[in-house]
Amino acid sequence: MKVLISDGLDKQGIELLKAAGITVDEKVGLPPEELLKIIPEYDAIIVRSATKVTKEVIEAGKNLKAIGRAGVGLDNVDQAAAKARNIKVMNTPSATSVTVAELALGMMLGCARSIPQATQSLKEGKWEKKAFKGFELFGKTLGLIGIGRIGTELAKRAKAMGMQVVAYDPFVKTHEIAELMGLDEVLAKSDFISLHLPKTEQSKHMLGKDQFAKMKPSAVLVNCARGGVVEENALYEALSTGKLKAAALDVFETEPVNKTPEATEFYARLFKLPNLIATPHIGAQTGEGQRRAGIGIAEAVRDTLKS
Repeated sequence: MKVLISDGLDKQGIELLKAAGITVDEKVGLPPEELLKIIPEYDAIIVRSATKVTKEVIEAGKNLKAIGRAGVGLDNVDQAAAKARNIKVMNTPSATSVTVAELALGMMLGCARSIPQATQSLKEGKWEKKAFKGFELFGKTLGLIGIGRIGTELAKRAKAMGMQVVAYDPFVKTHEIAELMGLDEVLAKSDFISLHLPKTEQSKHMLGKDQFAKMKPSAVLVNCARGGVVEENALYEALSTGKLKAAALDVFETEPVNKTPEATEFYARLFKLPNLIATPHIGAQTGEGQRRAGIGIAEAVRDTLKS
């Protein structure tokens, strides 16, 4: 049995596969055309988010029995093509729930206290103490759009900080922490709105001009979910005109943000806004989270190949 690892994977996961007698090839950063050439050799492929397991890759993988994604989403795997060939697709949905929830909480604190802006100001030799008057999370309302694993982990932490938690999720009927309500009610009621849902045809541009108009002008938007759920031109307008107080983004509709000249130009304008903080899709990037994801997906692939 041979497994191709085309994105970085924790060493414990790799050793787990080898201990099972499986040959492991680590070939990170393969160009798509090179992946197409070599995939027929392998019984399984393990990816994170960089590698795109397209229909072409799946059809070329004559020996493929399993596709493993060390992470939550499966946006980069053509699941329909895999199903058509009876290839098992697996991920690690709970491995980085705490990891992403902690980043979202950090984003909330960063916006409330202007931590990145104050840091930059101080590094520039300024002492603008009065310019960075913030506000507390205590007593505020957090609105969650999507309250699955990650949303629930964030809800726990927000509750511990004295926040009220409300949520919109059409797939959840009851919740032990959050008060469930309609989307418009969540938008109108919340001081912080954090997104925790996949990007689908239904959720694409779920938050746009009309939704921003329903939010408090003092509201803060956090997106550590998926790029494309927020309509970014509408977000730029809301932030630049004061219809929204602040936003924090870890994900973007175009990634990387310099992928095209058009994207480079737009994000350069977006990132100049003083009420926006952003990170380069690092939601799952902790040693602990990656270790859980690596071990979890290695176990799943091993069990599939050995069954």
